[in-house]
Amino acid sequence: MRVRGAGALLAVLVVTGCASSGGTPEPATNTRAAADHVEPLAGPPEPQLPVTVRSADGHDVTVQDAERVVPLSGSLSEIVFTLGLGDRVVARDITATFAQAEKLPVVTRNHDVSAESVLSLKPDLVLAEATTGPAEAMGQIRDAGVPVLVVGPARGLDDVGPRIRAVAGALGVPAAGRELTKRSEDRIAAVRADVPKRTDAPRVAFLYLRGSASVYLIGGRGSGATSLLEAAGAVDAGAASGLKKDFTAITTEALARAAPDAILVMSKGLESVGGVDGLVEIPGVAQTPAGMDRRIVSIEDGVLLNYGPRTDAVLRSVVGQLYGDEK
Repeated sequence: MRVRGAGALLAVLVVTGCASSGGTPEPATNTRAAADHVEPLAGPPEPQLPVTVRSADGHDVTVQDAERVVPLSGSLSEIVFTLGLGDRVVARDITATFAQAEKLPVVTRNHDVSAESVLSLKPDLVLAEATTGPAEAMGQIRDAGVPVLVVGPARGLDDVGPRIRAVAGALGVPAAGRELTKRSEDRIAAVRADVPKRTDAPRVAFLYLRGSASVYLIGGRGSGATSLLEAAGAVDAGAASGLKKDFTAITTEALARAAPDAILVMSKGLESVGGVDGLVEIPGVAQTPAGMDRRIVSIEDGVLLNYGPRTDAVLRSVVGQLYGDEK
């Protein structure tokens, strides 16, 4: 199984939630709120259109109007809403789980785009990820004359600003894009400045779990979690142990090499294996320092690896759960 890092990993998830993890600290309240809501900029900007922008797939895209926008991922929906243009969004991907989007019709589920469903909404602009598909459906949308902007992938903290600015540019609100970029980056910097200074950085393994499908994977350098963990003052245990792929099947040997002090999971993944009690039953987990201490960091699925306007809240929750009351 290949999951293309942050953006696509979020695209294969369907709902958010929070599972209790026994002795593990609960996610911070403000992070739970961040998973349920986005915080738009004050005063909705007025798009200045038409514009021609460069798509991440190498095409020039001309946007004549932006009254009806269809973002094909939860991450892209989050950016549009946070820019203050959520009233123009007419549909959503199933991974757009925040409250402002919940009543919109679902036109994509993971990577399953229905061209007919999208076109029936008469969109002025479709926003897509690099792996949005199938290709035939995306081709049908383009052939119908609908502008399709492909946004570069979300792999780490450095992608927050470029993704925001790409979406804002296509919507004709570049100044709002710069404002939101600055707000997002300033908030991330403030959280990073608060990370406890330690000489022994904790080793954290990112596990992708779907118990109902018997999918148990450990993240490597390409998982999308490395940047977040490093910002939290931690070491990505999977990457540090030599895992270069995005995800590798969990084995006792792989976990022993990673030797994590803590485990990062998505909340629905944790729930799918029966919580912390079920997690430590996965072969090799109980023998790691993280398993012995039951030290689990759980973040809502729909926001963990978006690398967007709510990443500061995600980072704050990771730091809070990882270090507790430590200063």
